[in-house]
Amino acid sequence: QVQLVESGGGSVQAGGSLRLSCAASGRFLRTSDMGWFRQAPGKEREFVASIDWRGDAEYGDSMKGRFMILRNNVEMAVYLQMNSLRPEDTAVYYCAAGGMVHSTPHYWGQGTQVTVSS
Repeated sequence: QVQLVESGGGSVQAGGSLRLSCAASGRFLRTSDMGWFRQAPGKEREFVASIDWRGDAEYGDSMKGRFMILRNNVEMAVYLQMNSLRPEDTAVYYCAAGGMVHSTPHYWGQGTQVTVSS
């Protein structure tokens, strides 16, 4: 089994920055793809970003140029640096890993709340 634990959520004003972290443990393969999704109230879960073990990254359209995904293969961790935050970025952010991580991950974290005020 794989466990994913997120941290770093919180409240910030529009234009501010936050950095989310996710640590993997258990039967986690260091070569597994990792990523982030988010879900705002009343909306479907949305792909944010993903990164493979080599560091190749993909981003959702509204995140390009503002968010950056990074990973540390030794520590089995993935990070999401979020800049120029907007109120519409308010959501619960979920770490994901394994499978087709940009669409159907095998594993999910419990989520961390990000709130951006105007």
